[in-house]
Amino acid sequence: MPIHHAVLSLLRAGPSHGYELKNAFEAAVGPQWGPLNIGHLYQVLERLSRDGMVVSHRVSQDVKPDRLVYEITEAGGAELAEWMAAPTPRTAGFRDDFFLKVMAAARTREAGLLRSVLSGQRTFLLQELRNLEKLRREHSADPMVSLLVSAAARHVTADLGFLDDVEAELLDREGLSRIPAEPVATTDPGSQTSRRSAARPRTPRAHPG
Repeated sequence: MPIHHAVLSLLRAGPSHGYELKNAFEAAVGPQWGPLNIGHLYQVLERLSRDGMVVSHRVSQDVKPDRLVYEITEAGGAELAEWMAAPTPRTAGFRDDFFLKVMAAARTREAGLLRSVLSGQRTFLLQELRNLEKLRREHSADPMVSLLVSAAARHVTADLGFLDDVEAELLDREGLSRIPAEPVATTDPGSQTSRRSAARPRTPRAHPG
């Protein structure tokens, strides 16, 4: 995920060197985002310098080697303002790996396989919600972390809702009979295997707590 605009926003507060930017970024976005690779950060700074959005100069130190300090330029400020004013589309559009997994399971016309895929994903998502709630409690004093966790939790909750949509469309509504099936090769070309979708068991819905 590109972070050059985030780097520009940090430099807008004042000149900084690489490790100061790394620490400021990680403190601003919180642990849920994950650490920022310093090598990747320097690549971003080099690209911004090449594009005229930041300038750098060396600052001498008594014992350690000279430090390279970066400052935002007028062009960098204009780029940051344009980015802030623009709407943000979904990073990956509507392409989703899990949707392809649902499609693959549905094409087999085996209700049990589709239920297994949905059950595994639901277990994973509910655990994600529990992890996020734990993170929220641990960093309750930091509003930026709380906001990031809240955004992540809303995405997870939406993904859980999609699982309900899949169950309603592919399992509840006429079973799998409406799903076109690919021919399934068998050891005996003359034999046919009849697969019927079992009735979906009614279990209490899990609610994130």
